[in-house]
Amino acid sequence: MVSVNEQPTVNPAPEPHGHGLRLRRWDAESDADVAAWLRGLEDPEFRRWNTPLKPVTDLGSARDSLRAQAVRVASGDRVSFRVTDADTGTTLGQISLNTIERVMRVARVGYWVLPEARGQGVAVRALALVTRWAFTEFGLHRLELGHAVGHEASCRVAERCGYAYEGTLRGAMFEAGRLDAFRDVHLHARIATDPEPAVK
Repeated sequence: MVSVNEQPTVNPAPEPHGHGLRLRRWDAESDADVAAWLRGLEDPEFRRWNTPLKPVTDLGSARDSLRAQAVRVASGDRVSFRVTDADTGTTLGQISLNTIERVMRVARVGYWVLPEARGQGVAVRALALVTRWAFTEFGLHRLELGHAVGHEASCRVAERCGYAYEGTLRGAMFEAGRLDAFRDVHLHARIATDPEPAVK
């Protein structure tokens, strides 16, 4: 447990696990990790709701993207996990704490699930797991979750994990596939003192 006066630790161990999942560190030198990262960012459903600043279109750019993420993790700006099945180790998706603000102990949650793992509650279970870890082990006070207006699946994930809807942010996210147009975002959030919902 991190006290109020302590700062969140960069890349702490052990890796979170529970709800049938284990959250593992991404490894930019692992061919399997790079391939999974590429499949996640190339997925049409991911691209429908997210617009990477730098396109990831092949294994080379995927490895570069993972290496760039590792730099952000090392700097303390982000904590990122590969969501895996606890028993088989199969990669199911990704979840991260982004834009970590250490003074106010706030971060923004982001996640995606690979196509073959959808419909199994992976996003809900991963979000519940990383939320508990962020509050009890990493010392954060507030977690925010933003999704494009219309992304009903992400809205349901947030609500099932106790992230209350706090309002609509106008023009706060790029339109799909564009860096010159914007769309509105629903903002959800949880704070450490909120009750923890039951997640199966």
